[in-house]
This record gives sequence, structure tokens and C-alpha cells, in this order.
Amino acid sequence: MKNMLHRIDTIVRYAKKKDVRVMIDAEQSYFQAAINRLCMEMMRTYNKEKAYVFNTYQCYLKDAFNMITTDLALSKREDFFFGSKLVRGAYMEQERLRASTLGYEDPILPTFEATTNMYETIVNEVMKSINDRPKGKIAVMIASHNEDTVRYTIEKMQEYGIKASDRLICFGQLLGMCDQISFSLGQAGYSVYKYVPYGPVEEVLPYLSRRTMENKGILAKVKKEKRLLRAELKRRILNFEWFYRPPQPNILSSK
Repeated sequence: MKNMLHRIDTIVRYAKKKDVRVMIDAEQSYFQAAINRLCMEMMRTYNKEKAYVFNTYQCYLKDAFNMITTDLALSKREDFFFGSKLVRGAYMEQERLRASTLGYEDPILPTFEATTNMYETIVNEVMKSINDRPKGKIAVMIASHNEDTVRYTIEKMQEYGIKASDRLICFGQLLGMCDQISFSLGQAGYSVYKYVPYGPVEEVLPYLSRRTMENKGILAKVKKEKRLLRAELKRRILNFEWFYRPPQPNILSSK
């Protein structure tokens, strides 16, 4: 335990020195309470000038809203910067199997739609909190490959008067996944990051398989990307337009 705490403290201290952010991932619910406590302690210690440490909130959990509102209230009460990454969640099968085996209530929301509703409820709450506190006190990453979730977030940013240039809300997707979302966001001036997982093959492949499970329509999204690429390639060939600077995209378009 002491070694783990020392390593995390070393990472965060070095990140602060280099002025970069550390986003601590979420795990299964039966580990998450300890991870959450550790994240909040790191925020309390290092997020005094800006949000260096981000905690991850899994929106497929029934208790997700209570968890983030409790942490938001703590950061406000103790006046430190709050960083959060919002994801859907990736351990549904493990969570439900364990709950069934040990006889306790399933911690996961029953449907994809319920998870979407939870995600949007949390996004709305975070937006309100951003406006309730001094500018910059809250920073959020919307880590989603879901176009509707991204579109909802942008609509809420406009509703609450949060500009892309404020750099309070950023977006993240895996490298090679839903690039049409990432590139459109970047062209429109939003902060967007492409996440590159690395490590031993036996660890990376299960991680990527969980991301596929987490993203319900992944095959449909791949087909859409291929269709968009073919259409753009055809357009350039027919117009003899090999180099092209795209106009400002309409992020809210559902095409």
C-alpha cells in the first residue's frame, strides 16, 4: 500500500511540475470506493492552482450521480479544483455475474438508454456547477464515442454559455475509433484528444475488447466511417481536389 501511494504521488507531483493532467481510470465498483478516495486526496493535495488530477465516473452505475455530486460538493467546500472524466463503463458482465453469485443488488443500470440518461443528467449537473463556481474551478473530459452524447454536450455548452475557447470541457476518443467525431470537433475549435493505449498484448487486447463492448454500435460506426471516407475520396477525385481545407463543420448535424 505504501509503495502504491508513493508511486501515485510521484506521478502526480511530476505531472504538476510538467503542467500536464493525470486522469485516473475507473475499475469495477468493488474497487472503486478506494480509487475514488485516493483520487480525491490527490485532488485535495495537488489541485490547488488548476485541475491536474481527474477522477473517472462510470455513468452505467446506479450510484454515479450521487458519487459525482458528492465529490463536486467536497471540492467546493474545501475550495480545490475539480477534474472529472465521464465514461459509460466497461465491466457490465463482470459486475452482474458477481452480484448474481454473491446475492447483492446489481450496481449497473438495466439498459443502454438508462445509461445514456444518467450520462446526460451528469453532464447537465456538471455544466451547472461550472457556472456556479469561479471560472476554471471545474474541468471535464467527455470520453465518449457516441455521437448523440457529444451532440448533447455541445448543445448544453451553448445553453450554459460555455465556449470551446474556455477550455473547460474537452472530448476524448480512442485512436482509430470514431475519427469523424474527433476531427470535426477539432476543426470546430473544441479541445479533443486521441487516446493511445499501450502495453503488453495480453493486457491491451482485453482492454480494447472492453471498449468494443462498451460501445454498443461499434460495427455500425466503423461502417459509417468507411462510407464517409469513400464519399470524400470520390468527391476529391471527381473534382480534381487533392488538397482540401474543410470549412468549419456543423457539429450539431446528425448526418
